[in-house]
Order: sequence, then structure tokens, then C-alpha cells
Amino acid sequence: MEIPEALYDFSYVLVFLVAAALFAVGPLILAYFIAPRSFGKTRDETYECGMPILSSAWVQVAVIYYLFALLFLAFDVDVLFLFPVLLAYGKGYIWRDLVEITIFIGILSLVIVYAWCRGVFTWKRKPENL
Repeated sequence: MEIPEALYDFSYVLVFLVAAALFAVGPLILAYFIAPRSFGKTRDETYECGMPILSSAWVQVAVIYYLFALLFLAFDVDVLFLFPVLLAYGKGYIWRDLVEITIFIGILSLVIVYAWCRGVFTWKRKPENL
């Protein structure tokens, strides 16, 4: 029984899937055999940068930090969006491209102004006795 030629093309996909699985699972198996084992009462304690644990990790974090992180993430993604846009633009309609990029950056600037008016960028310390 002869194998159709189309299956030869899929054999490359199979080889890449097997290689990807080996690259994903291989380090885990290797770490299992090479990793040092620890025993004792400090084995299940939380390790934090070599510093002794002072209190519980369950502390309340202000929502303002999450808003600040979301703003950073949004602007980080938008900057990554601007790189291919700047490479694609400028091949004919330079003024139109400039206006589109200016509108895009203007909308992002409005987000910063809105967050500033809402007080996202004002850092208030919590009283120590809480």
C-alpha cells in the first residue's frame, strides 16, 4: 500500500509537534532527575528572595495599583502597535498617515488626562496603624 504524497507534507508537521513536545517536557523531566531534594521543617515554607518571612502574604492591595498596571499594559501594547504602523505608513499618503497616527496618540493622551483627573497617579500612603 502506497502512502499518498499529501501525507509526506503532514509528516513535517508531525516532526515539529514531536520536537515541540520534547522541548516543552524535556526540561521538566531533566529537572526532576537533577534537582536537589530538600528535607526538613523549612521545606514547605514560602521562599521570598532569601529574606525571612515577616507576615502573611495575604495583604490588601489598593485598587489604584491595578489601575496603574492596566494603564501601563495598555500603553505598552499600543507602543508595540506603533512600530509596525510606522513601518507600513509613509509609502504614499504621508499627510494622511501623519493625521491617523496623531489621532491615535491623541486618544491615548486623553486616557492619560482622564486617569490623572480621576487621581490614578496620586500616591497616598496608608496610615501605619491600620
